[in-house]
Amino acid sequence: MPDQSKFPPPSLVSVNGVDLEIFEAGEANAGTPIVLCHGWPEHAFSWRHQIASLVAAGYHVIVPNQRGYGNSSRPNRVTDYDLSHLTSDLVALLDHYGYEDATFVGHDWGAMVVWGLALLHPGRVKQLINLSLPYQERGDVPWIEFMEQVFGDDQYFVHFNRHPGVADAVLEQNTRQFLRNLYRKNLPSTGPEPGMVMINLAQAERPLGDPLMSDEELAVFVDAFESSGFSGSINWYRNLDRNWHLLAEVDPVIQHRTLMIYGDRDMIPKSERLTQFVPNVDVISLDCGHWIQQEKPQETNQAILNWLQQ
Repeated sequence: MPDQSKFPPPSLVSVNGVDLEIFEAGEANAGTPIVLCHGWPEHAFSWRHQIASLVAAGYHVIVPNQRGYGNSSRPNRVTDYDLSHLTSDLVALLDHYGYEDATFVGHDWGAMVVWGLALLHPGRVKQLINLSLPYQERGDVPWIEFMEQVFGDDQYFVHFNRHPGVADAVLEQNTRQFLRNLYRKNLPSTGPEPGMVMINLAQAERPLGDPLMSDEELAVFVDAFESSGFSGSINWYRNLDRNWHLLAEVDPVIQHRTLMIYGDRDMIPKSERLTQFVPNVDVISLDCGHWIQQEKPQETNQAILNWLQQ
């Protein structure tokens, strides 16, 4: 295991009918809570480079392993992973610490949850910072149905929904190889390949690009997923159409002060209509791929701290 002296020890907190594994640092109830929300297939440890800088700036840093991840609860029902449950976990976490609101930071799927939190519980969000995944317009067609029409059955969001359990099993049979192959940077430009990309990654014997992290750091993620499996985390994807219905009557415009951080080489496209839905947004782009806060930790920290101090 790597030296985690700078990474806080875990505690289990019971909120909203589940136990969440929480890593926290900084002064509790100092009035400056900031909650860091990981993506898929990640872990609270993906924020390891940000915690010390935020604590030094005076923040109470709260980093949950969200439901389905690490040693947090993994409910069996797929519907227990919809946006209503995921955002209610974060609201209950604020209640646990006695905070009315907080700054929320999300990466990848964590960004989707933070966008959803601002829509469903706007009074509990002070301001928000999202990495990689811009605001997703609801559109006229449920998300999975739309992706299936545009990208076909092998697109991994669609595959997770239309072939439940298939990818879960392949990833669990090849956990270390899959995560080693996924957590890369400086990837060559390659066209789309046939098949389901996550299954292909799990079965590929040689990774592309350069490793994102040390073997010791990678071991934290591998150990976590060898223990938890992947089904709980993949169930987040299996609620996308349910989330589309949940948001039907919600005002789609987020008025909060917002920072959006893109990676210029991320495979997730930048939004051309972001300001239509998030009018008070500042946008920054860094020269990196998808794993922004791990690939460019110093630049990410500086961007976040500069924006917070404005």
